[in-house]
Amino acid sequence: MVTSQPGLHSGSVPLAVRMRPRSLDEVAGQKHLLRPGSPLVNLASDTEGTQGSVSVILWGPPGTGKTTLAQAIAHSSGRKFVELSAVTAGVKDVRQVMEEAFRSRDLYGLSTVLFLDEIHRFTKAQQDALLPGVENGWVILVAATTENPSFSVISPLLSRSLLLTLEQLSDDDLGVVVDRAVSDARGLAGRVRLDPDARSAIVRLASGDARRALTALEASAGSILASSGSKTSGSKTSDEPPLITEETVAQAVDRALLRYDRNGDEHYDVISAFIKSIRGSDVDASVHYLARMIEAGEDPRFICRRLIVSASEDIGMADPQALVVAVAAADAVQFIGMPEGRIPLAEATVYLATAPKSNASYLAIDQAIGDIRAGKFGRVPKHLRDAHYPGAKRLGHGKGYRYPHDDDRGVLTQQYLPEELGRTEYYRPTEHGNERDVSARLAKIRQIIRGQ
Repeated sequence: MVTSQPGLHSGSVPLAVRMRPRSLDEVAGQKHLLRPGSPLVNLASDTEGTQGSVSVILWGPPGTGKTTLAQAIAHSSGRKFVELSAVTAGVKDVRQVMEEAFRSRDLYGLSTVLFLDEIHRFTKAQQDALLPGVENGWVILVAATTENPSFSVISPLLSRSLLLTLEQLSDDDLGVVVDRAVSDARGLAGRVRLDPDARSAIVRLASGDARRALTALEASAGSILASSGSKTSGSKTSDEPPLITEETVAQAVDRALLRYDRNGDEHYDVISAFIKSIRGSDVDASVHYLARMIEAGEDPRFICRRLIVSASEDIGMADPQALVVAVAAADAVQFIGMPEGRIPLAEATVYLATAPKSNASYLAIDQAIGDIRAGKFGRVPKHLRDAHYPGAKRLGHGKGYRYPHDDDRGVLTQQYLPEELGRTEYYRPTEHGNERDVSARLAKIRQIIRGQ
């Protein structure tokens, strides 16, 4: 069977686990945290415990190496390594680790690195149970979280730990991870070859997540080895390892490969098509381009920002609720994360695409800014100037100002623009959606204000 071939599987241990770096030197990416003399490097090289026991909180996206760094620190320094998951561990488990760490230090002089994954899932009581061990140096806590520690970790623990932010892996970093897994004895041991396009596809699909890249590689290797094994059964096999192609990757991970470079032309082409489809009220095209960005691993915050701009620029007062929906979608994505965030993103996209359109507000502010830059602004009329500071009334500030609420209509005749601008009109509402009503009301308002 293919699964028994050496270099492909080691029992049921996933490739991502087998390829986990054994030292900090093997870690891909996070160079800003691994410079000589950095806290992590010092912690890993401090085999005698002479530099103290600084606990660390690692904050970053999934697949950026939080568990890897913790294990590399423990193995490099010769310390005892204990791993807990906040999903399954309770206060009892934490206290047991603390007791064992205390005994290991006092009886054998061996310090313990406690790696706590997803610490943001721990309650306050559970995090409180960590404090004695951290304060007294029984354990060196290395906690990992994908949530902002300022909101998910208690203050006493934060103040006793060093907060380090991990960055999403670059495409170059992921390439190193993939290449190493293909050739390393712990990985695929050279049993397959990787086509450059397939390599690029795996990197693209991983979207900065090393675990996802290795999972896709493992699935592709299993698929091509199974296919080549069935084709050569009963005949002499080729000496050359089978080649993983882009098609192999697409079939293995069961998703369409997208030509999408988040730092290249396609990135700008897709977001441009997305915004123009919303502006053109083609809801189906809008959802299509949204799906392409999501599947390509586009930063959802970038999509949210563009939706907010679109709601203001292309819809505006034709449906003022569009901006509320776009901002709510951004908040929702920030709150629940991905992949669930795709749902509010889709809702906002559909709302904006089907909403009536007007760029009148956008044109109004640009025209006004153009006048200001051209020197067309004049002085604020005296009756509108601030009259609250000493001497203002003596200068005539506020004199003659008429209070609109004194009029039954809530609007009265009064000069608001500087005299130099006369009756300049910046905002010209359309007849679309809500602006149809605004247009009729604004015409009456301007007549009253100008005394016509």
